[in-house]
Order: sequence, then C-alpha cells, then structure tokens
Amino acid sequence: MQLWTTTVASPRATARVAREREEAGWDGLLVVDSQNLSGDPYVALAMAATTTSRIGLGTGVTNNVTRHAAVTACSIASIQRLSGGRAVLGIGRGDSALAHLGRAPSRLAPFERYLRQLQAYLRGESVPFDDIDIPTSVAPPIEELRLADAPSASRIGWIAEGAPKVPVEVAASGQRVISIAARHAERVMFALGADEERIAWGIATARKARVDAGFDADGISFGAYITCGCHTDLTTALNLIRGSLTTHARFSVMHGTASGPLSEADRAVLLELRNSYDMRAHTRGDSRQAGVLTESFIDHFAVVGSPDRCIARLQGLAALGLDKVALAGSLRGVPEADAVVSRRLLESEVLPALRKGAA
Repeated sequence: MQLWTTTVASPRATARVAREREEAGWDGLLVVDSQNLSGDPYVALAMAATTTSRIGLGTGVTNNVTRHAAVTACSIASIQRLSGGRAVLGIGRGDSALAHLGRAPSRLAPFERYLRQLQAYLRGESVPFDDIDIPTSVAPPIEELRLADAPSASRIGWIAEGAPKVPVEVAASGQRVISIAARHAERVMFALGADEERIAWGIATARKARVDAGFDADGISFGAYITCGCHTDLTTALNLIRGSLTTHARFSVMHGTASGPLSEADRAVLLELRNSYDMRAHTRGDSRQAGVLTESFIDHFAVVGSPDRCIARLQGLAALGLDKVALAGSLRGVPEADAVVSRRLLESEVLPALRKGAA
C-alpha cells in the first residue's frame, strides 16, 4: 500500500516539503487546489519536481469547475514530463475552491462529462467541439472568424503517443460519485473515513458499478483519504486532527443525507457537523465545527493513537484491498509542537513498520 501525505500548495515551501517527505520515505505528496486559500498547485508541483527524484506528485484534489478539462490535462501532463512520469491527477467536485466563488460542488452530469474529456486529453485523443460547454455568450463559435482553416476538434498535440499516461483518481464518498469514478478513473480514492465497514462498502459499490457498465470488476485500483493523528497521548492525538477531520467527514453528509454504513451516533454527529460548518474556519482545529466531533466519532472516522495503534489500523485497511492511502494530519489551529511530534512518529515508526510488513 502506497503511503502518501498532503500539504498546501505553496510555490516556495512545497519544493522543500517534497524533498523532506521524499527523504523521510513517503511514496507521494498531494497538494490542495483552492485558489482563494492556497497557491497554484501546478506551480507548486513543478517546483517540487525539480527538488525530488522519486516521490509521486499530484493534486489532492482539483475540481472540474475552475479550469477547463484541456487546461487541467495540459497542467498535469506538464508535471508528468517535468517529473519523469511521477504525476497523478486527483479530482473531485470541488469544495472550498467553489465555496469561495459562491458556489456549491459541481453537479454530477457535468462532472462525469468532464472526466470523459479529461481522460481523452490525457490519452492524446481529440474532444469534439460540440462537447465543449463554453457558452456562446462568452465566446462565439470559431466559424465567425471565417478562417482559411482551423482545427476540427480539441486535442493536446504535444502529449506524445506511447508516453506514460497520467493516472486519474477521483475523490468519492457518495454512491453516485463512487459509481462515476469506477467507470472513468484509474483509481477511486474514498473519502469515507477509516472505518473498515465503510471502506468495504465503497469497494463493493465501485465493483458493482463497473460490472453494471460492462467493465472488469478488478480493473481499477482503490485508495482512501485518511485523517491520521499519531501521538503517545490519545487525547492529544484526537485533538490534533479535529480540524482536518471536519473537512473530510463533511463530504459524507454535504448534501444532507449521510452516505454509507453508519451507527446512529455517528450519523447524528455528521448531521450536526453539516449544520454547524463555517467555511471561514475551514480545516481549523479550533473551529465551531471541530467542537461537535465526539471522541468516539474521531476514533471511527480517523486513525488515531500510538504508533502501534496506527500501524494496526492501516494494516487493516490494506487488507481490504486499498493500494494507496493519503494521510492528512493536523492543519490550522493546533499546537505546532504536537503536530511535529505526530509527523515524526509517523515517519520514524509507522512508515517503516508498514514497509516491513509489506516486505
């Protein structure tokens, strides 16, 4: 199971962070894409590519609204070339990036259409102009220019045939998005928390969707975004990741109905989380929404506790069939000293133990 970590997209800092994470043994680094809260992810990934040689680099995650599919494909293909084939494109329907534009996450039909176009571009194929939904009120058809000749379809011509394709992985929590991801992505990245029953439900849902679409049920990979707080003091571990967990757990109830198997107690916490969420305090551990998470809920939805406990939980997830986890730790509004201890324990004890177990 690949072990990736996450960070903000800071053009200068990401280069240093990527080098440090590579030296610490991580398999990959994901950067967020939220234009009002962070720097440009592709600039950050390009900088990271120049300071590393092994670690995977990707978005965690971009969305289908703020960039045209051709632009997204061009950007990540550039990182693929610069890094020597280490790029991954993580995508979802949008959260904070859209909230700061006054919008909710993308509707499902445009999201699925975008994935089809994105994959075509990344394979070096053409997308018909009729499939491109730029409003004519914004830009009229090219025929109005009366050119002597012009392209008949949209294609990224510099993506070489036979070059390693950038894999696309879709962040998914609800049944319909999981099904879309299963049909169009190389990997489904579940945002379902760390509960094994919920992850197993997600895998079964994805496999059924592939069978229903006439695809091989085993022809896709599975991963998960997991919030992780590693500390010898359990209370400290729980409090470290409150803010980060609010962000990930909210995806399971964003539209008012909690998805996947849940206890009644956890369902009640999710609904309270949704009703109290303040986007102005997004990711903060000292936010109002962080305060609604009970210790029991955090223990179900995240991997928390001592290194031995974290190792056991992550091994259980690997046994379900996950081949990748992206671990999100503490973010804003927590003591920095505790966050440093947590990261060091992960890198000095958890990662080596999981590597040894895999060997």
